[in-house]
Amino acid sequence: MDRIVYVAMTGAREITRQQAAVSHNLANVSTTGFKAELNVFRALPVVGEGARTRAFVLDTTPATDYSNGAIQHTGRQMDVAVRGAGWVAVQDAAGQEAYTRMGDLQTSINGILQTGNGLNVIGDSGPIAVAPDQEVLVASDGTVSTIPNGANRKAVEIAGRIKLVNPAGADLVRGEDGLFRLNSGQPAQADADVRLAVGALEASNVNPAEALVNMISLARQFETQMRVLRTAEENHKAGDKVLAR
Repeated sequence: MDRIVYVAMTGAREITRQQAAVSHNLANVSTTGFKAELNVFRALPVVGEGARTRAFVLDTTPATDYSNGAIQHTGRQMDVAVRGAGWVAVQDAAGQEAYTRMGDLQTSINGILQTGNGLNVIGDSGPIAVAPDQEVLVASDGTVSTIPNGANRKAVEIAGRIKLVNPAGADLVRGEDGLFRLNSGQPAQADADVRLAVGALEASNVNPAEALVNMISLARQFETQMRVLRTAEENHKAGDKVLAR
């Protein structure tokens, strides 16, 4: 009886958490460069005196689907998408280095190159500054160039180079802000082999149809766990009646 109750109870709890992860994936179907979160279950025996009959169901450490999303051509010069593996280095809210695949670049009112959600893009020596009244060009290797508006196209100046990195997926951890960081806490080394597709954005790699099927499957699993708990309660009551006689 103990094992039934504990497995069903903790299974229902972890299913609700996995439903939250799938819901989060669905909410980011249209988010540029978003990587889907993955969750799986595992059994874990309870350690302790009198706990040999009990086992928990736990969600393993959430993983990430690092597969590439579709490249969508926009024609906008400041839209970039990482080709294949790699990441764009940005500053998070605390000013620390983090990594994203979001490439809808823009310049702030202070002339700092940023992502569409306002994160400063990191270059070789910190955030990349662009002079006012300049047309911004981004090359496939991350080099950011500027041309004065109305000037000859040959009057090009280099503003900096976007830091592009390519750490192993096993070394990355997703933060609550959706950005990725090295689990060591140290900044990643720049990788000169990472290339950008200019005038394009990477779509989310979430498959909405698959996510919806997962939601339905999880809902049915939750109902199954509830039925198991009700059955255990009914068996307990029936056992009490037998003992009472």
